[in-house]
Amino acid sequence: MKPPREIVQTILQELRGSLYRIYRSIFRGSYPATLRQQLGVVVNNLVLHVHPTRVYRRSIRPAGTFGLGLICFYLFVIEWITGVYLMFYYEPSVSAAYGRIQDLDSVVTFGRVVRNVHRWGAEAMVVFVFLHMCRVFYTGAYKPPREFNWVLGVILLLLTLALSFTGYLLPWDQLSFWAVTVGTNIASYAPVLGPKFRFLLLGGDTVGSEALLRFYTLHVIAVPTVAALLINYHIWRVIKDGGLARPPQQEPQSADGVVPTFPLVVYMELLVFVVVTVGLLVVSLLFNAPLEEEANPLQPSNPSKAPWYFLGLQELVSYSAFWGGVMVPTVLTLFLLVLPYIDRGPDGVGEWFARKRLGMIILWSLLLIGIVVTILIGVYFRGPNWNFYWPWNAWPGPD
Repeated sequence: MKPPREIVQTILQELRGSLYRIYRSIFRGSYPATLRQQLGVVVNNLVLHVHPTRVYRRSIRPAGTFGLGLICFYLFVIEWITGVYLMFYYEPSVSAAYGRIQDLDSVVTFGRVVRNVHRWGAEAMVVFVFLHMCRVFYTGAYKPPREFNWVLGVILLLLTLALSFTGYLLPWDQLSFWAVTVGTNIASYAPVLGPKFRFLLLGGDTVGSEALLRFYTLHVIAVPTVAALLINYHIWRVIKDGGLARPPQQEPQSADGVVPTFPLVVYMELLVFVVVTVGLLVVSLLFNAPLEEEANPLQPSNPSKAPWYFLGLQELVSYSAFWGGVMVPTVLTLFLLVLPYIDRGPDGVGEWFARKRLGMIILWSLLLIGIVVTILIGVYFRGPNWNFYWPWNAWPGPD
């Protein structure tokens, strides 16, 4: 009989051998050391094969894109993961929805944190998708041959707003109920189709059980499915259109201007994912997602405000329902869709704030300032009855 020490050594050797065989069954080769092996990692990997095998050195400089597109993608993945967890405990009915949210906040293991991550991730996704679009504009990356990918980006921005808006109602509290009521009222100002679209969205004339069910279905199935498909197509088009936009005069003339995607780019992407995840988790631990009293259709909030990203439109509607609810959003959307087909010159592609594009940059900046200012007014300067109040002034109490 072998001594105990030899028996232990034999067991450990068998265990190491088993673990090594499991590792080799998943990862077919050793760590890629040569250029050929590094290129093979990208080509043969299920996840990494969407990357090009090589990238331009200039494209991976942090100041080139600030990783905004990557951050948007990671936020979408985080929203999907946390959303599945929340679906385990949520029930899309008027009688149960609010109670389920309360259970998530107080009973379900990690429920409050997961809900916070989902809520703040949704808000962050709206912000970063818009920032990503601004980055693309200011670097002229929407010009040929990337026109259609810009259009896809505009559609993805609208889908991001739809994802956030449809999820806004699900807590079924006063904040969400009246925000969705105001938001759908804005949509109804569109002539002919506006009221019909609102009725289709709500399943009736008011926000109720049908609206909650429809918003839930749109939020967890329809909109994310379309968004996921378009995100994949959007990424694929980036590669097929030549990667990130670069000034023509800075095209590398030799292989020295490119680097293999693995390992540098992959490690950079992992770092961004860690930073986004940790940052979102820290915010979620410090700040709880809002939850007011249960929705009461007979007791409207005063002021009743749309979700913050629609407050600019609500501010404009307070002056003119036609301009704020119809003309401005329609003209702005059409402008974004046709922009790459009317501004086709090669000047300023891949350059931040190129002087040759000064006119378009000024126009975009004015639009951006207008959007931000009207949203800030709606958030901080509008009080009861949509009257103007300074942020430090107390609102009058109820009569």
